[in-house]
Amino acid sequence: MKCPECNCEESKVIDSRPTENKVRRRRECIQCGYRFTTYEIIEEVPLMVIKKDNSIEPFDREKLVDRLCRATVKRPVTLETIENMVESIAAELKNSLQREVTSDKIGELVLHKLKDIDPVAYIRFASVYRDFGDVDSFMKIISELKEAQ
Repeated sequence: MKCPECNCEESKVIDSRPTENKVRRRRECIQCGYRFTTYEIIEEVPLMVIKKDNSIEPFDREKLVDRLCRATVKRPVTLETIENMVESIAAELKNSLQREVTSDKIGELVLHKLKDIDPVAYIRFASVYRDFGDVDSFMKIISELKEAQ
């Protein structure tokens, strides 16, 4: 970091404080002793979702929470449980270091976690996600769920 007084390229950090999406640092120039403040902005690369129709949109955490709330209507699943599940999925996606992820991948992660939380919500979510068109599709997933238990 260049000193604004003498243009020396060496300084030491005296104090660091995190603020919202920034880190505030007090620095001191090694050469002249001048103190100055810098701000580091945390840059996050947005996660993009490739949908089934090949359109691309930013990952929307609230949209996923909304879809899970719909699947868990009148079920013994708390909003906190849903929030924790979405947080876990978002963290897993960000840790994968991929900038783009398919909606299928997100759906499979949701189904994997939802299976352990509530079987009825699992079937509801799967029926929309996998686009069930007939009763046989429901029967197949119910039998798979029974076998897994």
